[in-house]
Amino acid sequence: MKADEDAAAGPPVLLPSTRTGPVSAVLKRVGIALLLLFSVVGVVYAGRSGYRDSAGGPLSPLDCLYYATVTVSTTGYGDITPVSASARLVNIVFVTPVRVLFLIVLVGTTLEVLAERTRADWRLSRWRARVRDHIVVAGYGTKGRSAIKTLLTTGVHRDDIVVVDPDPRIVAEAAEAGLVGIVGDATRSSVLRQAAVDRARVVVVASARDDTSVLITLTARQLNPDAKIQASVRESENVPLLRQSGADHVITSSEAAGRLLGVSTSQPYVSEIIEELLVQGSGLDLVERDVRPEEVGGPASAVGEPAIAVVRDGRTLPYDDAACARLEPGDRLIVARSSRRVRHTPGKDGGGRPAS
Repeated sequence: MKADEDAAAGPPVLLPSTRTGPVSAVLKRVGIALLLLFSVVGVVYAGRSGYRDSAGGPLSPLDCLYYATVTVSTTGYGDITPVSASARLVNIVFVTPVRVLFLIVLVGTTLEVLAERTRADWRLSRWRARVRDHIVVAGYGTKGRSAIKTLLTTGVHRDDIVVVDPDPRIVAEAAEAGLVGIVGDATRSSVLRQAAVDRARVVVVASARDDTSVLITLTARQLNPDAKIQASVRESENVPLLRQSGADHVITSSEAAGRLLGVSTSQPYVSEIIEELLVQGSGLDLVERDVRPEEVGGPASAVGEPAIAVVRDGRTLPYDDAACARLEPGDRLIVARSSRRVRHTPGKDGGGRPAS
């Protein structure tokens, strides 16, 4: 019965928020309590002539502190009482509200938990009502973090990214980084529904296991037939499985790393450019953009930026393809852009020289 209730409630959703440490929260409450207490002391001492002490004599500062303490704490021994009209009026309009606030501070932990729960439920309902066309990242490991970092550098807002991971600690890290996090197994449809994958624009499958990636892709494609699914696998033999499961693009991580190692061994400067292209915004980037109206009809080589390829009707054509001799409306260009900073390339002697 308990398992059924947990399944119906769904996995926990962690929205980005700022957290206050317990020591800071306690010190803040103590400070508020002392401020309220001494404000009553000041008011009572200012109107001390309107109070009567059963021990006789005028009220001293210590007597005022004693009266304020037993009053705001609702102890009220009755040995010091307001007797003048002004003193009683002050107790009605000032001391009594302060007493209530003081009690609120004393039970502030319970009230804060209730308020935080209400606020969290409201934020969650509001998020679920408005989230759409977002990016779901299944897996917040090395691949998932790198993918999100690249997305952020390309202009994607943090609010448009939802992280799904079974480890609560990892999801908590994602929430601290300003991302929405879902704790749960992304192979389960109930978990992906919590991430609103049916309204997602893109699903990034960044699991550490190939079999898990296949299951996540199958589940995501079943829930959202129109979303673009980008997946990664370790072994190339599993690429056909990912494509048959519904992945639009599949990246083979282990073989890509091996090819990069081979290039760096035989062509170190080419390897350096490839590494720079992998880090968006580091200096040299590949960017996909629409063909501008003034570029239509001309060759790809005539555009203002170095064109690497042309995307037409879902096909990627290299820059030297005969079809690239005339750009058409609706084409997309893949061009190289530079941040125009000087890159220092390490030479064989370990020194550096500016790349031309």
